Amino acid sequence: MKTEYSVDVHEVVREHYGKVARTDGACGCGTGCCDATVNPSTALGYGETELAGLPAGADMGLGCGTPLAFAGIREGDTVLDLGSGGGIDCFLAAKQVGASGRVIGVDMTADMIAKARRNAATVSAANVEFRLGEIEHLPLPDRTVDLIVSNCVINLSPDKPAVFREAFRVLKPGGRLAIADIVTSAPLPAEIKNDPEALAGCIAGAPAVGDVEAALRAAGFTDISVEINAASRSFIKGWNPGSGAENFVASAAIRATRPAGDACCGGTATAASCC
Repeated sequence: MKTEYSVDVHEVVREHYGKVARTDGACGCGTGCCDATVNPSTALGYGETELAGLPAGADMGLGCGTPLAFAGIREGDTVLDLGSGGGIDCFLAAKQVGASGRVIGVDMTADMIAKARRNAATVSAANVEFRLGEIEHLPLPDRTVDLIVSNCVINLSPDKPAVFREAFRVLKPGGRLAIADIVTSAPLPAEIKNDPEALAGCIAGAPAVGDVEAALRAAGFTDISVEINAASRSFIKGWNPGSGAENFVASAAIRATRPAGDACCGGTATAASCC
């Protein structure tokens, strides 16, 4: 599931989302136009009340689902958000983990990190921090996180197995993964798969469900579940208008667990990323 591209994927994504950060948001992950009177985040399942409590600029309309809805956050958890953007899920998670918990957002786009830190400062979010880094090389120590969430970001990585290995590495034994992301339900046509705009727009890099499951298993995860949201095709249609991408991709709720008994070097896990 590591994909070779004719372009530098990280640079394409940084350029696209750096521009989004500087212009205060987009209309969903894609590059197409949409109805400016509709908040894309409410269409994804976020409640108007929870959005109203966010710092201005945290909700950038960039997701493809609501990972916190199935993440099972507990008070006192340390939560890591992969590709945290303006911080929407970080700030919502911070309320759930409470003062005894901690939320860390990682994003590789400097403009996004700067924006998220400004957002945190406006609401004095003492239990939230944002770190610049790539999700294939997380800037965190081993076995320090209770829960990892992510919203429509892992599809952007050219090396998804590395992302899952890193996720496994930083999770504590018994730690959980809750991801909303785009997957393919049928092979993408070449004209979509090779389109840089479709890549930055969360379509061209979407993996097959079977590939996601295999990469998670190879990393050491168990209790793996990939549940496709067929209704998501309605908003995906507007991401790359006229391409027909909605016939090939959909949003999915992805869950997995790092086994509690895999305490590494003497535990039960055999994945290379264990220790």
